[in-house]
Amino acid sequence: MDMNEIKELYQKYVLPTYTRQDLCLVKGDGIWVEDAGGKKYLDFFPGWAVSGTGHRHPRVVRRIAEQLERILHVSNNYYNDVQPLLAKKIVEHSFQGKVFFANSGAEANEGAIKLARRYGNPDRYEIITMEKSFHGRTLATLTATGQDKVKEGFSPLPEGFKHVPFNDIDAFTDAVTDKTAAVIIEPIQGEGGINVADEMYMRDLSCACRRKDILLIVDEVQTCMGRTGEMFAYKHFGIEPDAMTLAKSLGGGLPIGALVVNKKFVDVLKAGSHASTFGGSPIVCAAALGVFEAIEEDDLLENVAEMSEYLITRLNELKEKHPVIKMVKGKGLMIGVELDIEDAAGIVGACMKEGLLINCAQKNILRIMPPITVTKKNVDAAIEKFSKVLKKI
Repeated sequence: MDMNEIKELYQKYVLPTYTRQDLCLVKGDGIWVEDAGGKKYLDFFPGWAVSGTGHRHPRVVRRIAEQLERILHVSNNYYNDVQPLLAKKIVEHSFQGKVFFANSGAEANEGAIKLARRYGNPDRYEIITMEKSFHGRTLATLTATGQDKVKEGFSPLPEGFKHVPFNDIDAFTDAVTDKTAAVIIEPIQGEGGINVADEMYMRDLSCACRRKDILLIVDEVQTCMGRTGEMFAYKHFGIEPDAMTLAKSLGGGLPIGALVVNKKFVDVLKAGSHASTFGGSPIVCAAALGVFEAIEEDDLLENVAEMSEYLITRLNELKEKHPVIKMVKGKGLMIGVELDIEDAAGIVGACMKEGLLINCAQKNILRIMPPITVTKKNVDAAIEKFSKVLKKI
């Protein structure tokens, strides 16, 4: 099909819930993708970090292929021999506890909300989240999200959520009441504009939660699987969460979500209290094991550290040449470029024409999150394309 036929089918049969770029991707290999017309692009924002180890990473593909020869789906009424291996791997890289598997970050966060409500039941049900946060599109998770734009038209929203400024411990402690059950926080706000939590703030938050018996839930949907230079971003802050939510890069391109619950709280959600039909299916768990294998065997955490420094250096070089760049911020390979313009959507489109795929958050912040397999050669090529666009402003 040509592009016009594809767009016509979308217009006729697909709900218009997305603002789509004029681009149809049909192939992917590592950091490169190809459109229906055969043009290739450097993908520096692979599906909101879903393809965190690159498109069709060989270790992920091999694990999937092997599982395809065995069985695709097993009901959670039975055991399967892949799900516990993935749960073990997650726990070994995080903290002692147990894992519930779902299909997305929103579902993982729904599980975290239910964990908090069940733990505080019946008197404590309020959950504190941060302004500019993003936790999902279900009714509960969009209510938890600290951005009004995602809530328009969906009232009445569920009760029991409060929002406080990010990186402000006094605002958090002032918001705590005898009804507070939990706080949910992203170590780095992605949709909020690549805002990194302060180390002391995260430690103070953890201490405050311990004192008040409040669950500290860390939303790592976008920061997990090496994105920041650690397998999970909370490790940068010297804390241990009571629960953690994962998705996106965990599945290597397949849909998966996970709620990791600290050993102190594994008895809160009992049989019948939560479920997911497709959660933890053998095929997606096999893919996720391939992601772990790639990170461990290919030394990708070390690559993130090296490439992060190199990419940020190159972006700051552009900042010196192009006054439109106000700031380069972020951690690891989760980088924001704040521009001195009201709306950077046009920059995203111009980069796409040059063969570079990036994203825009909060209107004027470009979000740059290449696969953690990125090389210096890839970075140099991307910087060259980005520079061409900036010269035209």
